[in-house]
Amino acid sequence: MSTPKDIERNIEFEFVRATENAALNSIHWMGRGQKESADEAACDAINGVFDLVDIRGEVVIGEGIKDNAPGIFLGDRLGTWKEGSPRFDIALDPIDGTSNIAKGMPNSISVISAAYVPEGQENGMVNIPSFYSEKLAYGPQISEAIRLRELAPITLDNPFEKTLIVAAAALNKRISDLVIVVLDRPRNQKYIDIVRNEGASLRLIADGDIAAAVAPSLPDSGVDLYVGIGGSPEGILTASALKALGGEILLRMWPRDAAEREELLKTVSVEDLEKVYTTDELVTGESSIFCATGISDSPLLPGVKLVGNTATTHSILMRARSQTVRYIRAVHNLGTKTINLRSIKRETNV
Repeated sequence: MSTPKDIERNIEFEFVRATENAALNSIHWMGRGQKESADEAACDAINGVFDLVDIRGEVVIGEGIKDNAPGIFLGDRLGTWKEGSPRFDIALDPIDGTSNIAKGMPNSISVISAAYVPEGQENGMVNIPSFYSEKLAYGPQISEAIRLRELAPITLDNPFEKTLIVAAAALNKRISDLVIVVLDRPRNQKYIDIVRNEGASLRLIADGDIAAAVAPSLPDSGVDLYVGIGGSPEGILTASALKALGGEILLRMWPRDAAEREELLKTVSVEDLEKVYTTDELVTGESSIFCATGISDSPLLPGVKLVGNTATTHSILMRARSQTVRYIRAVHNLGTKTINLRSIKRETNV
């Protein structure tokens, strides 16, 4: 009988193949101002891969619903669903950073996370029903200092000025040396103002906050903290990566207005709405796979490089159980490379 570890090993590269194909199928839309077309191309490629893979995958976190874009949605099935095939909860964003790819800008990736669900277990990931959440992500050095009680815990309720003090102490830096990434939106202006007022270095991003939130947990990324209000699905995907990297994300639902709060309270309690979720609460258990492929350059990965008749892709693959992180560079011959697309139900050249 296969163990969860065996199942992950047997299936993990299918997830990388899916994000690779999504990147290759969407790169042609770079800079063309049509983010929906790019997203549709990525979804088509991901569905095409899993149409040939013997798993029972259920999308528990899916992108696209909040902006009516093409997408792979909550409740969609991936895989052949053959009887006896392993069951996975799946979170994905075919393109995190659709606005960036449409504008030809950096910071777009294709990303998938999967949690193996043993027979008899209900789920492997928590579905956060709000469109947006407050998020704060930091790396393993800060997380370890807090775990060892060398520093006071960081919370979303603390003034962000205090969080900067804790982070600087854990990293043996001055506040002026910290690098903070924030999604450039009016709703995040308070964080932008605090970072500037405290003298830390601010890096604003237009879109693509998964790569930005994972960056503090990567060596040599040059990023110390990610903070701000952004998409809830992206928070779950970030948690899956940080589970393998030893970092932490704190997340709390953020209703945009009173009407959305009232709607959320029809399905969740006040306690759940105000709860601050940690990495282990967002992705439960030990089993989790995270993979991503760069489309345009980001702090996480280089983008697709087209040179002559070849395309070079850069992917990252992580497993929480072993805390193994693999960087995968693949060179694709565009004269012979084919990908399976659901829309045409066959293999086709890239």
